[in-house]
Amino acid sequence: MIAEVGLAALWLATALAILQLVAGVLGLKTSDARMAAFSTYARQAAVVQAFLAVLSFGLLLWAFAITDLSIKLVATNSHSMKPLIYKLTGTWGNHEGSMLLWVAVLALSGGLLAGLERRLQERTMSATLAVQGFVALGFYAFLLLSSNPFERLPIPAFEGSGLNPLLQDIGLAIHPPTLYVGYVGLSVAFSLAMGALTTKQVTPDFAKVMRPWVLFAWVFLTLGITAGSYWAYYELGWGGWWFWDPVENASLMPWLAATALLHSVSVLAARDALRTWTIMLGVLAFSMSMLGTFLVRSGVLTSVHAFAVDPERGTFILVLLGLYIGGSLAIFAVRASSIAEGKRFSATSREGALVFNNVMLSAILAIVLLGTLYPLLTEAFDVRVSVGPPYFNPAGAIFAVPMFLVMAVGPLLRWKNDKPARIKVELVLIASILIGAVVLIAVLGDYSVLAVLGLALSVALGAAAFLPLRGRKIGRTPLSTWGMIMAHLGVAVSLFGMASESAFTQERLAAVAPGTTEEIAGWTVTLDSVDPVAGPNWTAIEARLSASRNGGEAISLTPQARNFWAPSQATSESALITRWDGQLYAVIGDTAGIDAEGNQRWQLRIWWKPFVTFIWYGGLLISLGGILAIIGRVRVDLRRRRAVQLGNERRADQAALEETASPPKAEPEPV
Repeated sequence: MIAEVGLAALWLATALAILQLVAGVLGLKTSDARMAAFSTYARQAAVVQAFLAVLSFGLLLWAFAITDLSIKLVATNSHSMKPLIYKLTGTWGNHEGSMLLWVAVLALSGGLLAGLERRLQERTMSATLAVQGFVALGFYAFLLLSSNPFERLPIPAFEGSGLNPLLQDIGLAIHPPTLYVGYVGLSVAFSLAMGALTTKQVTPDFAKVMRPWVLFAWVFLTLGITAGSYWAYYELGWGGWWFWDPVENASLMPWLAATALLHSVSVLAARDALRTWTIMLGVLAFSMSMLGTFLVRSGVLTSVHAFAVDPERGTFILVLLGLYIGGSLAIFAVRASSIAEGKRFSATSREGALVFNNVMLSAILAIVLLGTLYPLLTEAFDVRVSVGPPYFNPAGAIFAVPMFLVMAVGPLLRWKNDKPARIKVELVLIASILIGAVVLIAVLGDYSVLAVLGLALSVALGAAAFLPLRGRKIGRTPLSTWGMIMAHLGVAVSLFGMASESAFTQERLAAVAPGTTEEIAGWTVTLDSVDPVAGPNWTAIEARLSASRNGGEAISLTPQARNFWAPSQATSESALITRWDGQLYAVIGDTAGIDAEGNQRWQLRIWWKPFVTFIWYGGLLISLGGILAIIGRVRVDLRRRRAVQLGNERRADQAALEETASPPKAEPEPV
């Protein structure tokens, strides 16, 4: 009954998506009295649809938990001997389950928007719900017509095939769901942008509704990319944290667009500027999410992340891609001229700095998009090319370096108009730190230009992140300002980790027998033994290493070369020692012959990666900054509402000014 009830819930949710779409469209074409009724129908349809979609996914989750082998998806992606955590994560470790998770989060987001949001004009809300229903309907059709997650087997399987061993890791419990929440948050931002564009209500009030969704999506995208990067680093055994894999790029591109959108919508909400930018970036961010969905699930890519290999599914997603992206761009082209111009500002203002960095982010996005799609295009003509770090790193740096420089200065500028002379002390300080760091690093060693620039910029950005506090009382600094400081500090910390890993990493590859010792970066590593071990659904050869640093106490390391039997696959399990200044990373490989004394030798690969953990600490700090900003916006919102209810206009205006997070000692500006 699990499969039948889950499939029925999915069909009913589809019917409600159609009702939501129709009611939303009718709400746009009727008088005010009937519009309210249709808007109510659309809201109710969205809420009930959310319940049904979440119920459907919950039933699939339960089917995996109990290993219901009468369901084809469970039989092909699970195994009765797997640990429970991997049975559950196996729910979205496949094509159909991951798409059902996508749809469930999409419907839940639409239900929350419909049930809780009351600040938008009803006509704009009707248009927004109609767009959200249309987006959901395409994915429901995709699931029901080509990717049914509840398909039954004619005869239940005796045993399941199991999940891809590379995905049998706790990182998979975090990485895909967080990314999906981020993608779907962008779908809500897209629906809001299309709704406001349709009704010509691109106003600060609309932006205040849109901003939490963008911020929420951005936080989860950041967490998802951070978790995915660390998972690939320790699970794949390659010793790297980012490979410019097309599927990695598929998650990076929406993040770049969402970062630009976040800054743009914040300016629109606080200063009534960048109206067209906000709508365009709302469309672009969701377009990148859709493109990522196509790349991962169409079969055009081969990756441990990619699921679908059926051309029919790829064609279906390509049609959806054309409908959503092509349709929204067509509407934008027709309606963009109707968007009223917002408030003007000078180039030397905070708005000007944000526009500059949005252009830089868009340029980096274009570079990543070109590098991702170019190999696919050439492959269509039977020409195979590989695009990797030699292209992405220098091409991206051309725009990233000026972006970081402006990011250091931008928060110090005032809104609308400012003069650089006002912040000359801060500018001299930032320039001195930057130049001093470049000279010091260049003198200390022979490093690449990009590594030197990355290290110097990270130091300058880290110092500049705290400069907005100058002249403020710490206790009265708005949470939104703290969020900005924390996010910018996180960028500096991550950049420092990336540059350090690139500049200072040392590697040792050797064929060693038990009792052999290797030296690397002050570490002494001895292979004590190599023994067979067994796990719940795997066997392995496990090396026992003793590692000591500068003659200190020995620490045990146990890297493994695993062989899974459900399904059959070999993997490498790295072993790590983490210290404040880096990680020792060890991987055991295949046998490497017999030494002169008749002992079996093994391939051993060891890296010392200075400050590599700062990459992920920075990602967590960036996410923390977003969370602080969300809390700060909620607090400001509550204060404004309370002040309005009490008729205290002065307090309401003060809350509005706090929302702009202006530099201290700025002249009062009208709200």
